[in-house]
Amino acid sequence: MFDNLSDKLDKAFHILKGHGQITEVNVAETLKEVRRALVDADVNYKIAKDFTKTVKDKAIGQNVLSSLKPGELMVKLVKDELTALMGGDAKGINLSENPSVILMSGLQGSGKTTFSGKLANFLKSKKTKKPLLVACDVYRPAAIDQLHVVGEQIGVEVYSNRETKDPVKIAQDAIAHAKANGFNVVIIDTAGRLAVDDAMMTEISNIHKAIQPQETLFVVDSMTGQDAVNTAKAFNDILNFDGVILTKLDGDTRGGAAISIKSVVDKPIKFIGTGEKMEAIDVFYPERMADRILGMGDVVSLVERAQEQYDEEEARKLQKKIAKNQFGFDDFLNQIQQVKKMGNMKDLIGMIPGAGKMMKDIDIDDDAFKHIEAIIHSMTPEERAKPSIINASRKKRIGKGSGTSVTQVNQLLKQFNQMSKMMKMMQGGGGKKMMQMMKGLR
Repeated sequence: MFDNLSDKLDKAFHILKGHGQITEVNVAETLKEVRRALVDADVNYKIAKDFTKTVKDKAIGQNVLSSLKPGELMVKLVKDELTALMGGDAKGINLSENPSVILMSGLQGSGKTTFSGKLANFLKSKKTKKPLLVACDVYRPAAIDQLHVVGEQIGVEVYSNRETKDPVKIAQDAIAHAKANGFNVVIIDTAGRLAVDDAMMTEISNIHKAIQPQETLFVVDSMTGQDAVNTAKAFNDILNFDGVILTKLDGDTRGGAAISIKSVVDKPIKFIGTGEKMEAIDVFYPERMADRILGMGDVVSLVERAQEQYDEEEARKLQKKIAKNQFGFDDFLNQIQQVKKMGNMKDLIGMIPGAGKMMKDIDIDDDAFKHIEAIIHSMTPEERAKPSIINASRKKRIGKGSGTSVTQVNQLLKQFNQMSKMMKMMQGGGGKKMMQMMKGLR
């Protein structure tokens, strides 16, 4: 996410981070590189130019040149302006009515149908809502089928009617169905086109007028860059939507849409899609995104994701096992499953300050734990419970059964033993022991 932009901004700030004298020329040169980086990321030139002018005015006003750490102060000014450009604060979704009606709009291929499912899953699992998905794309039978598949996957009912080609009637009937059956959120997936056209705009405008939704969201593929911003403007002129959803932010996106869409349509980005899984949806926090763009990581989001998977009862059981020296490979496997639920591995690493930069050229796919899981699954229940019994012949059998080498089995056993020791130390309040261990590693 934003790797190229982050690299270019880092190089721009390098001018100020040197030991040479900081001058107004240095600052101007840095901001020229910042502007170039933004334009390369597909940010509108005028927005990039206004952005750097604002930063320059603030830099001169805050005496950046005479400050002790001009490079750091400059990065902070850029971060604050990036945050403001992307909307400042996170904006919630309006769920004030019962049922609350959410109208999804966007071009075909933007990920609208999939994101409707992700949003339903998010509201069901995190907001304890009872959502109803509605298939209002009357032109593509595949779209109706797709929504039914998505609904089944997340355990959410889908309302559709293949007998009529009138999307307004389907939407109105669905809302009546929701009221009669206790659904408190209705998410209406509408038809998309390959490009903005009059027929499409008329149709979605008619649906909007007929149902008066509490929330109208525009779904856009972030990988389309400046085109995404132009499409957003066309939709907003007709619908006056309430917020934007950026999909496919896990792809090779340049970031232009995320940075400039708010200033063009003056509507907040409310959610982002960060992967293919139904759980890959995040509330959009402008400040956290600015941190990530500038290579500062996003620890808050990382902790939040970890807390979502945290089970207090399981943690207590684990604590007891560690205390009694009974932590085995089944427990280790369980911890891996928890980490995997947190999301895309490269995305998670990008949330750790500095780690994203170090790992940018390393390809980490979602199967990063595959060989570890294979090795553990090739162990007998007794071996998983008591790793100390794994001798040379067992290692050979485990390696053969998992399609790995004895070296990889040895490596996993070594890592497991080190982790077990560290967990034991942490649990026993062994702060001094830990310090001694750290000294020993120097």
